[in-house]
Amino acid sequence: MARRRRTSLIEDLIEIASRLPWWVSLLIALGSWLILHPIANTQPEVPKDLHQMGQSVAGQLMRTFAFFGQFVLPAVFVIGAIGSALARAERKKLHANVASARESGQTVEGISWREFELLVGETFRRKGFTVIEKGGSGPDGGVDLVLHLGTDKYLVQCKQWKAINVGVTVIREFFGVIAAEGAAGGFVVTSGRYTADAREFAKGRNIQLVDGQALKGWIANQSKVISADSHANRAAPIFSGTSVPLCPVCNELMTIRIAKRGSNIGKKFWGCQKFPACRGIKEIIL
Repeated sequence: MARRRRTSLIEDLIEIASRLPWWVSLLIALGSWLILHPIANTQPEVPKDLHQMGQSVAGQLMRTFAFFGQFVLPAVFVIGAIGSALARAERKKLHANVASARESGQTVEGISWREFELLVGETFRRKGFTVIEKGGSGPDGGVDLVLHLGTDKYLVQCKQWKAINVGVTVIREFFGVIAAEGAAGGFVVTSGRYTADAREFAKGRNIQLVDGQALKGWIANQSKVISADSHANRAAPIFSGTSVPLCPVCNELMTIRIAKRGSNIGKKFWGCQKFPACRGIKEIIL
């Protein structure tokens, strides 16, 4: 794994801001100016004794920080917002190019490991998840993406392996990470295949294995235009006056379930019909 180069605090802040939604970075930029600008413009009090002298020095340090911060922090987060918007456009373009691989020549197998992570993140984002990219420094990191769906957290490990199958050791170690992180489940996504032992270990556990063929199917389905008499009709059966949605994870029909544990015990929710192989959920909106 490549050694991570040393960066300055400003570079780190710009990187963090670029991973946030662009509008969040802009709000932080505005908020930082509104908070720091009044502090920078406060007038210092003349100290009358040693105790007030210490307070005066601390106040001056705060005003100095606020004076520079009122310009630096908004600039950093505005740059981050621009980077976030450009990165989202890059992900959309990458997703479109892979979806139309015959025309663009850009396939799942032909992209770099970093592009593969971006592609997988965009694919989950289009399934309704909130995606946080961990930004690992190499192609074999532990957790590459963190997904949020409602109150549940899912972890994703990307394996852009072309020549060898993903084995059971990788899945077993990732299962331990899921348990340690307290996540509801996880996904291992590869451009290749899994060994029989890996698939056997994942059965009955909160891990979904997504091979290259399944990933291509997800991307292709997301790129299709939904028409009134095709895919939309499949998502519209009526159950007790409620439209049955499609699973945000595997795109299958869902069914109403009742939470048997946790803070939402007794509450109804949409659960995937393929449970426990798939643990996709949605809230029931009345």
